[in-house]
Amino acid sequence: MIEVLVGFPLLVKAALLGIVEGLTEFLPISSTGHLILASSLLGFEGEKEKVFSVAIQTGAMLSVMWYYRARITATIAGICTEPRARRFAANVVIAFVPAAVLGVLFADAIKATLFRPVPVAIAFIVGGLVILWVERGRSRTPALARVDDIDALTSLDALKLGIAQAFALIPGTSRSGATIIGGMLFGLSRRVATEFSFFLAIPTLIGAGAYDAWKYRSLLGSEDLPMFGVGLLFSFFAALACVHWLIRYVASHDFVPFAWYRIAFGVVVLVTAWSGLVHWSA
Repeated sequence: MIEVLVGFPLLVKAALLGIVEGLTEFLPISSTGHLILASSLLGFEGEKEKVFSVAIQTGAMLSVMWYYRARITATIAGICTEPRARRFAANVVIAFVPAAVLGVLFADAIKATLFRPVPVAIAFIVGGLVILWVERGRSRTPALARVDDIDALTSLDALKLGIAQAFALIPGTSRSGATIIGGMLFGLSRRVATEFSFFLAIPTLIGAGAYDAWKYRSLLGSEDLPMFGVGLLFSFFAALACVHWLIRYVASHDFVPFAWYRIAFGVVVLVTAWSGLVHWSA
């Protein structure tokens, strides 16, 4: 089975990874972790492939921009005249800064030591346990959230969310999961935390993609355009479907199923790695 996956044509691998990215970017299950594991199974590895995995996040980001195009357009149009638009834009920038700074400082060290299946599996399990802990606390004290409107976020709220997002530099943690669960810990409603994680994805994914593309530009050539194009396209449509579904899901459901999925998936990876059933590459 593994040999069959490795033997897939390059563009099929790009499409599959685009779908994985799009479906997992905004769920609290870690898109980076899933991409590392999927890439390992597909034999899609190397420096260029790591750049690809980061670059196709742009497709997911574009899906958010399309889904919230009315809000984004209104914010840009009113940023010079409307306090509400300025405050919203400032909050996104403030929340973006911690991960951006830490990412530049520690990205190489993180990729060298943690971009491997087993550390990702451990992060899956730990993240799942954190989600269960937060959701259990929310169920025991089901009082109304302190912030139930995204425009009511303060600069301090935004900074806290940015620090929470920075934990997602650890692959397997989940950028959206860290932001959403962190937001719930800080008193945001599940819906507000989820929506803000969507908007925060825009500068975060643009920054990560641009940084990696520039840093590793010598590895890329015109022959890589079809691979990147296919990955971006499939990522865009998969993420658009996921965002549409998730907004409706959080209106009446919690994240406990995702926590159990993370734990089960992480355990499967660890068991198959230690038993030798699957040869997860280093």
